[in-house]
Amino acid sequence: MDPKFSPLFQSYILNNGVEIKNRLVVAPMTHFGSNPDGTLGDNEREFISNRAHDMGMFILAATLVQEGGKAFYGQPEAIHISQLASLKETADIIKAQDAKAILQLHHGGKQAVNELLNGKDKITASDDAVTGARAATVEEIHSLIKAFANATDLAIQAGFDGVEIHGANNYLIQQFYSGHSNRRCDEWGGSREKRMRFPLAIVDEVLAVKAKYQATDFIVGYRFSPEEPEELGLTMEDTLALIDALKGKALQYLHISLHEFYKKARRGADTNICRIQLVHERIGGRLPLIGVGNLFSAEQIIAAYNTGWAEFIALGKTVMINPTIATLIKNSKESEIVTVLDPKKEDQYGIKGILWDLCTKGGAWLPPLDGKTDWAPLDVRIP
Repeated sequence: MDPKFSPLFQSYILNNGVEIKNRLVVAPMTHFGSNPDGTLGDNEREFISNRAHDMGMFILAATLVQEGGKAFYGQPEAIHISQLASLKETADIIKAQDAKAILQLHHGGKQAVNELLNGKDKITASDDAVTGARAATVEEIHSLIKAFANATDLAIQAGFDGVEIHGANNYLIQQFYSGHSNRRCDEWGGSREKRMRFPLAIVDEVLAVKAKYQATDFIVGYRFSPEEPEELGLTMEDTLALIDALKGKALQYLHISLHEFYKKARRGADTNICRIQLVHERIGGRLPLIGVGNLFSAEQIIAAYNTGWAEFIALGKTVMINPTIATLIKNSKESEIVTVLDPKKEDQYGIKGILWDLCTKGGAWLPPLDGKTDWAPLDVRIP
């Protein structure tokens, strides 16, 4: 290994005593590969089968916790005990590659796909005319919180090393925290503190399940998006307030969702400073931070790590087109890392079905496509 990349392969001991073997994380990626019943599908199985080698952690795709919130065709589920065997197989595939297997817990809220509601109403924080979602009742809010706890219970039974609470990307949890999407006037909305109640209640319920099993070595993380573009949407001030609350919880890490690692703050903080730097400084060493954002080459990855703004670096798009990127860096083969997807080399990537079809069309959330510099927006929910 080139010595300049050795910092990426230093171990890290979490606050619960669990050792993560290095600083590289597979970011959660939507693969559209599960069966219609939410169990492990052949395309998903192939996608995850060889991408965890020499990675410290592997965060699985957004996994649905309650019916009525499915945001993608082919989305995995952790709802019913009947799905336990599938969840166990998923965890075993990652752990067999010697990486920590983390199940990401998710509900789409107003972003749920109408055709996948299974007779349920589409619910969110407040009525949303654009999507047709209605405000969840107080009873439904408590049911949603319990659903995240139930999914955690299934994850522990299945042998996962941990869970990540998906509070990012304008899905249900973020919808409750955002002043743009949460216009409630009850105990679950209004002030920032009331809007924060829902995400914090989910954290507490997830941690309560961990305590029930006395699973001290079980990892619990939280992913968040730092800002929203709407006038009443989340600002850096809102996110830093959430960080203050989260760093007081018995979590093991925080995970910032960024399209660009070096993106600067829009509002609510010094706009000359990168969002991830502001967040890392606010955490103040209480928890490690996972950073992410369009990092493709080994040089880009180590440069991001060397900023000191994140203890771990998550990789998504580059792992899609370089399934063994960590091994390549470890074995001084970083020159073999590719930075664009070649649509003529389908067998090289282990990407099949809906995801491959989308990759060959290109999109901002997908790896750069060889020879393509522009693309129309895609509705990634629809096959």
